[in-house]
Formats: sequence, C-alpha cells, structure tokens
Amino acid sequence: MTFEEAQKRWKVLAQEIQDHDRRYYEEDAPTISDADYDLLRRELLDLEAAFPALVTPDSPSQKVGATPVRRGFAKAQHTAPMLSLDNAFEGADVSAFFERAARFLGKEEPAFDFVAEPKIDGLSCALVYEDGRLVRGATRGDGTVGEDVTASIRTLQDIPEVLVGKGVPARIEIRGEVYLSHGDFERLNASQEAQGLKLFANPRNAAAGSLRQLDARVTAQRPLRFFAYGVAGDIEGVTTHWDTLMRLKDWGLPVNENSRLCTGVAALLAYHADIDTRRASLGYDIDGVVYKINDLSLQARLGSVARAPRFALAHKFSARQGQTILKSITLQVGRTGVVTPVAELEPITLGGVVVARATLHNQDEIIRKDIREGDTVYIQRAGDVIPQVLGVVDPARGGRSDPFVFPRTCPICKSHLERIDGEAAVRCTGGLICTAQAQLRLKHFVSKGALDVEGLSGKHLEAFYGAGLVRSPVDLFTLEARNQTLNPPLEAWPGWGEQSARNLFDALNKARDVLLSRFIYALGIPQVGEKSAKMLSKAYGGYEPWKIAMVALRLDEDNHTYQELMAIDGLGLAMVEELFGFFSEGHNLTVLDGLEKELRIAPDPVGTMDKPLSGKTVVFTGTLTQLTRREAKARAEAQGATVSGSVSAKTHFVVVGESAGQKERDARALGVTILSEAEFITLTT
Repeated sequence: MTFEEAQKRWKVLAQEIQDHDRRYYEEDAPTISDADYDLLRRELLDLEAAFPALVTPDSPSQKVGATPVRRGFAKAQHTAPMLSLDNAFEGADVSAFFERAARFLGKEEPAFDFVAEPKIDGLSCALVYEDGRLVRGATRGDGTVGEDVTASIRTLQDIPEVLVGKGVPARIEIRGEVYLSHGDFERLNASQEAQGLKLFANPRNAAAGSLRQLDARVTAQRPLRFFAYGVAGDIEGVTTHWDTLMRLKDWGLPVNENSRLCTGVAALLAYHADIDTRRASLGYDIDGVVYKINDLSLQARLGSVARAPRFALAHKFSARQGQTILKSITLQVGRTGVVTPVAELEPITLGGVVVARATLHNQDEIIRKDIREGDTVYIQRAGDVIPQVLGVVDPARGGRSDPFVFPRTCPICKSHLERIDGEAAVRCTGGLICTAQAQLRLKHFVSKGALDVEGLSGKHLEAFYGAGLVRSPVDLFTLEARNQTLNPPLEAWPGWGEQSARNLFDALNKARDVLLSRFIYALGIPQVGEKSAKMLSKAYGGYEPWKIAMVALRLDEDNHTYQELMAIDGLGLAMVEELFGFFSEGHNLTVLDGLEKELRIAPDPVGTMDKPLSGKTVVFTGTLTQLTRREAKARAEAQGATVSGSVSAKTHFVVVGESAGQKERDARALGVTILSEAEFITLTT
C-alpha cells in the first residue's frame, strides 16, 4: 500500500470511528457491535503504525470517549485523565503487549505480578470524596471533562455517602463502573413495556440512560449498581493495585469478587479461559478481562501513550454467534453524505438480547461476502450491541435472489452517488439539498462542541426542517424575526408556549457570539474535529484571514495556503483536501456569507496552560540512569516536545546522561540549553 492509498483509507476509518464514538458516548445509541468497532480501530492503528505521518491530534487513536453533551449537566474536571484501554483478541496479543512493557522498563521478560478483573460492560464513573464524604459523581466524558451526575449517583445503594475505615485521604477520586444486573434489566424492560415506553436494547444502554437523567428521581427508580476498580492519585502506604482494591473494599465500596492476583502471562490466559466459561452465570454483562500490572511504581514509570496506559490491557471475549434470515438491505445517509448499507434481520436472541439490524459497512463488504436478500446468514454479537454479518450459511443453494446492486442515486434526495478513488465509502453528492445530510448537519451545528444552543433538540430541528422553517444554519438566526409572520407562531405549536419559545430565541441570540474554533468545527467539514479547528484558529488568528486563505486554497504545492496548511503540525493532506472541497462548493460560501451577517465570530484567546515543553525539540544523549530511553522519550512527548536524534540550531534542549559524546559537544558549540537527567525529570514532573 502506498502512502496515498493508506491516507485515503485512514480518512474513511477516522470518519467512521468518529461517528460511532458520537453515537456510543454522546447518544447512548451505538449502531455497531463492539467487535466491529474494535476492528475499525485496529485497522486504523495498523495504518498509523505503518505510516506514522497519519497520526494527527484529531486522530481517533489520540482520543478517549467524546465531549460531554447532555443538556443540563454541569462539566466536571477529572483529577487525572480517565483513559481508555488497548484491546487484545488473542493470547499472542496479550504476550506481545506485556513484552513491550518489559522492554520499555529495560527488562528481558514480562515476569510481572498482575491483577485480572472482569471487564464490566457499563458506564465508567468517577466519585470524589472529601474528608470521607461524597461530594461529586461524574461520567467519563472525553476523559478529561465529564458530566456532573452527582444527584443521580447519590441514588445508588452500592455507593456510600461516607467512607469508613483507616487511611481515608482528605480528597480522593475513585473510579468504577455503573451497571445493571440481568435480572434488574429484565424487570426494567417489563416495566417499560407495561407503560408503553421504548424498551432498552441491552443493560449497558439502560444503565447509561438511567444515570444520565436530568431528574434524579427517575434514576432512583432504576436499580443501578456499582463496582470500584481504581483511584486517581495515591493512597498513603499502598504500593500495589491489589492493595488499592482491598483498601476500597475496607472503605465500604463494592469490589468485584472475581478479581484475581496472577503471576505471569500464562496465569492471565488461564484466568481469561475460566471466567469465559462462567460469565453466563455472573448475573451481569462482561465483555472481557482487564489485566493490570500490580506494582504501582511500575505503572507510574510506564505511563501512557495517546489514549491508553502502557500497564493495562483489555482482553476481549470471542463473539456469540447465531443464524437468521436477512430480510432486506436498506441504506442510511450520514452527516457527511456517506451511504451505509444496513442488514434488516429476522429478529434473533443472542446472549439475552434481541437483535434485528446490522451494519454491512460498504458496497465492497456486500460483494466480498456475496450477501443477498433472503439469505440465511451467520451473525455474531461480540459487543452486546448490534451484530455483524459474518457470511452466508449456504451460498450454493438454489433460488437465491439476485446480487444486491448499490443504487447510483441517493435514497433520500436522488442526487448522484459518488465513490472516491481508493475509498470504500460511497457518498451522496447532494450536500445540503439532501434532507438527511442537511438535518444531521444542523444538529451538528448547534451541538455542544459547536455553537451549543441550549434547549434546541434534534426533534425540534426535524420539526422546523419538515415545516420549511429552517433549512440552513442561517435560518436559525432569522427565525425570531420570521416568527412574527408565521401562522401559527411558534409559541402556538403543540408542546410549545410563550416561555419555551422565548427561551429558544434567547439561546440562539446567546449563540451569536462564538469563538472561531467552535465556528469552524460547527461547519461539519469532514476530518476537521475540535482539535484541528483550534489549530486552524490559532494559525490564522481571526475569521476574515481564515476565510480569505481557505477561498484561495488550491491543491497545488505552489499554492500559498496549501503550503501554510501543510506546515501546520497535525494537519495532513486528507484534511486539506476536505477544506478545499468545502470551499469549492458555492452553496457553502453562500451559507458563510449569511452567517457573517448573523454571528459575531471572535478569535480564540491565547492559551496560558501550555505544557513545559510544548513546541520544543529535545535530544537525549549518553546513558540515563533513572529512566530508560523509552521512558524519557515518552515523558518528553507527554509534555508536548518533539524528540530528535540529532542536534541542530533548532534544538531547544539536550539531555545528557553518563558518557555523553559528540551530541553534547555539538550542543555546547551551538549554545543549546543542556539539562542533566535530574533537571529533565524535575522539568517534566
């Protein structure tokens, strides 16, 4: 695979993963199985390993979770990031992961003591106790900032209001998982059905939806439970993860009784096999096992990379499989125009959950597996969500229907469908004239990370769109003026009133003042996420210079804007191509012209929280005695530095260990700042 081919495939994967992250973390409504998601992420990581230039700050490999979005919840800053975990699917993956950890620490073999814990399929939460009293509960969110769900957390009987026992710190943040047992899930769905309400797809979705209720009285009626699995920070006198769990248990928090101390990788794999055979009888959903190196000092040395720690790993279970009939293949259109085929299945129960739909990913997948309507297909439910279609049970049988033919026009707007060379995805070219894309883009425009219009829900936008009131973002900001001539006016619509209409108009007027980075993100340009929007805002300083540069952009190495964008660390060719495509469309420029009249777009404030080595180049030379070279490099990169192998006039720091040679002499000759290993550790602590 060439770099250009890899880049195109990466672009498709990044967009798919971003969409699935939004559905899982923000909407509590995943549309693919965990196994399908893991495969997408694994392919992306493989591409990034083969082509490191693909790794950008906006890559899904650099993110955890998603931005908190539920209206009405305050933000909650975590004491330390709530990271995700790397996944393993085979025993060889587990061995390879901990062998890398051993090499990082300068050891020959991964002869560690471990703690193995069932991986609960629930919602991660952080509990803050001060002087032993519960003061806050928060969801994971994007790993750094979550949603404050303290009122709901206080309704859980498993979570004590006051910690008892010895050694309770003045302040501590406890991490754990909120979940529903199988029995409680069945009773909850029976109650929902009796009231004529929508049934929950699985216990994880039910737990997430129950905890994230604005009215804690609703949460209190649902029997949520909790397992504690760790802390952020240190506990005096505790040096291992196992002792951390025991201390949490002593304080009155529930800890999973199936956790085990293990020595060596072979013991981990034996535990995994054992718990796999027993998981149906546990009474709650687990989708694998989490392995953690027990020694907390080794955990600290190993640290983390991107979105995951180097000392912990999730070993997933194999999928649950079954057979059912594929009744039909339908098509869904996403916000960026990607058309996804979906298998509509004869409902089947797998692992206690009724499943009736599965994504077929793309046209190539249908052709490769020769999937046709009416076929009996193998499916698997690996992540306790929606299954994937593995293949056809009897492809040689007679009487099969004709092969599925992907249409040439959009099923929504009848615009031409286009497949970009080198990509598996098919896109609708209708843009904003496609009602599916237009409505999803409107929802994105007012979402939390964008203009954040309080109280404007997706259902409201669908109603406005259907009535012809709002067809583009500009229409949102002229709605109040037009409302006076509507018959009937908005306040007379079902479900609305004078106060709710006033609240909406006030929220829209408040949103007229927006930072440039949030505005860029709100436009929904593929590949341009929140981080890359901030990078563009920082690079151009204001809306007018940014727009002028983007309009002048051409995909030509001699083009000035092209050169500027490609020089920004973290912005790759795929993103530049999307920016060019967006500004080449006349209707997009018309929308921008309209928004300029309605909004006040301000430059982003200059950041004051840069890391100590942000934007600096660091070189290591000589033998380090307190850190391995891998640890030192990881430490520098975590503080925003670029680590180089050679000294030049552009080098900012040279860290010298014992027996430093030519690089130290070059640094002194060039006047580069020289740091000892101890000084480097102090600087990066």
